[in-house]
Amino acid sequence: MKEKVKSLGWKIALFLLLATSPLNVYAAEAVEYEAKLFGTAWALVPPLIAIVLALITKEVYSALFIGIAFGGILYGGLNLERSINHIFQDGLIGSLSDSYNMGILIFLVILGILVSMMNKAGGSAAFGEWATKHIKTRVGVQLATIALGVLIFIDDYFNCLTVGSVMRPVTDKQNVSRAKLSYLIDATAAPICIIAPISSWAAAVTGFVKGEDGFSVFIQAIPYNFYAILTIVTMVVITLMKFDYGPMKLHEKNALNGDIYTTPDRPYANNEGDTVRGKGKVIDLIFPIVVLIISCVIGMVYTGGLFSGEDIITAFSQSDASIGLVYGSFCALIVTIFFYLIRKVLPFRVAMSCVPEGFKAMVPAILILSLAWTLKSMTDSLGAAEFVQAALEGSAAGLLNFLPAIIFFVGCVLAFASGTSWGTFGILIPIVTAVFAGKDHQMMIMSISACMAGAVCGDHCSPISDTTIMASAGAQCNHVNHVTTQLPYAVTVAAVSFVSYIIAGFVKSVVIVLPIAIIMMVGILIVIKNRTAKTSI
Repeated sequence: MKEKVKSLGWKIALFLLLATSPLNVYAAEAVEYEAKLFGTAWALVPPLIAIVLALITKEVYSALFIGIAFGGILYGGLNLERSINHIFQDGLIGSLSDSYNMGILIFLVILGILVSMMNKAGGSAAFGEWATKHIKTRVGVQLATIALGVLIFIDDYFNCLTVGSVMRPVTDKQNVSRAKLSYLIDATAAPICIIAPISSWAAAVTGFVKGEDGFSVFIQAIPYNFYAILTIVTMVVITLMKFDYGPMKLHEKNALNGDIYTTPDRPYANNEGDTVRGKGKVIDLIFPIVVLIISCVIGMVYTGGLFSGEDIITAFSQSDASIGLVYGSFCALIVTIFFYLIRKVLPFRVAMSCVPEGFKAMVPAILILSLAWTLKSMTDSLGAAEFVQAALEGSAAGLLNFLPAIIFFVGCVLAFASGTSWGTFGILIPIVTAVFAGKDHQMMIMSISACMAGAVCGDHCSPISDTTIMASAGAQCNHVNHVTTQLPYAVTVAAVSFVSYIIAGFVKSVVIVLPIAIIMMVGILIVIKNRTAKTSI
């Protein structure tokens, strides 16, 4: 009897060993798993949950994680183990182990260190004093912010953090709310990059246009990018006409009374004391930023093969923005340290103390970005791209003249739900190219431009968008405050852009449509100003 029990015990032990063996895991992984809800409308539910919760609760971290958890549950079905593995292993760990994502995080940290060093050296304070003497109005400060945003067109991440660090002390002294600064930064980031021929965004779009001269297509699409152009028009008009509407109106009113935050939540308030006068001069802010711009451009074209024989246009189209920005920012950091040592405005020990301080300043942005990337991986695993592609192809028949407007709307929805412009490009541009290539070149140009405009618009509206997060970080503004105050402006421009694409589908001439779009935009803003002037907050 004892022998039988002993034999049975060995058999059970052997069975358990085989069941938990890595070989068994590998065999299971050999059969690729696909969620039962793959490619359905459910793929867009997790990000929508995160977005709605963020707007309702005003708290983005828990909202993002709940959206991630819901995506994992939909992916795993009734299998709890698969859901948990997908959330953490495929989602969070997978996103943070992605080389491109890690490059962006390293770039963020280095920029945080640079900003901290410029503050400690006294460069930021010196620039603030100079700007206070030369820019003495709120309108002038806002126009200067817009101008700087337009000049830094290489990359949206770089734009957001650089413009924020330079202009934040200046706008604070003129009592411009952090929410307004965030909007100006965000509105001069992606909208400028998407119409700049030499930028990381142009390189991305060019890479998605297969079988065509991608750079030529991008150039031809610029005048049809109504959302980007009208966003710039809106910023300038609102600034010059000195009015705001929606939640922004309250923020600006409070800022005039000395409260640049409005809400109690001030995630970056502790950083306000970092700015010191020291021995620094304006050159101690300008020089590092100029070096940063030049080195980042060189870093990007280096990754694209400029020094291996490629021409500069090809180098930009093939560049890896993540690696290029890391190379460029690190070189700028080293040069800045030596520059400050030579000028004797920042001792080496103090410069090294800026390393953890700069990292700490970027923790909120890093955390939100990490969760947003994880949420995107949940959306991808549920087949959001396949669902949108099927819906778009199904609506194309019989609606040819309305197709640019339809693509713009689909791009807005997809970018809003996924929080990524580039991902939207990757889904929609190949579809548009396949439909119109060699058949209707003009409609292809308009449709590609509508895709780019819709992606930027959805990116602007989405609280889980990386550029929206960067704009909040650059302005050191509460993230939900930035989203809620920017949304009415983005929606207004989107509505005019949608109508403009309907007109363009029939007229097919940008010379006619673009002036009409600008006139409509200015006219609507004048009407809004007149109506909001009669209402109190």
